[in-house]
Amino acid sequence: MPEPANTFLSDEQFRTVVDLTPLISLDLIVKNQQGEILLGMRNNRPAQGFWFVPGGRVLKDETLAAAFLRLTQAELGIAIEMQQARHMGLYEHFYPDSIFGDKITTHYVVNAFELVLDTPLAALPEHLPKLQHSDYAWWLVSDLLAADVVHMHTKWYVKTK
Repeated sequence: MPEPANTFLSDEQFRTVVDLTPLISLDLIVKNQQGEILLGMRNNRPAQGFWFVPGGRVLKDETLAAAFLRLTQAELGIAIEMQQARHMGLYEHFYPDSIFGDKITTHYVVNAFELVLDTPLAALPEHLPKLQHSDYAWWLVSDLLAADVVHMHTKWYVKTK
């Protein structure tokens, strides 16, 4: 399998992709030994201002296994093999906005994976909250289901397991 063609597309290229096609992504439902779920406060559209599970999109020519390794390293600070997680299924997320504002919608086809990672919040790399999330927290399932600040797509993962 060839290496991914681009780590990131130019803004113009990505705008066209988001406007015309669904994106393929991986969401990471990370649990600790107490059954709490790791959530981050989203910095960017879509889902900006909501608590959401870590994850990200799959790049062109990137296998799902390679994307899983890359995303766990980038989002959690540790590269984890996809085989160490449980595939929860496919989900579709539709958003009325995108990273480019409210004139372009976003459609994700999401592969959701559940994994156990007993890492204290202080052990997450310091740079992580500044990229996609402004903060991280472990949430009890009952609390995240009741909270208006937790995005509905995150709630789907714990309701459907």
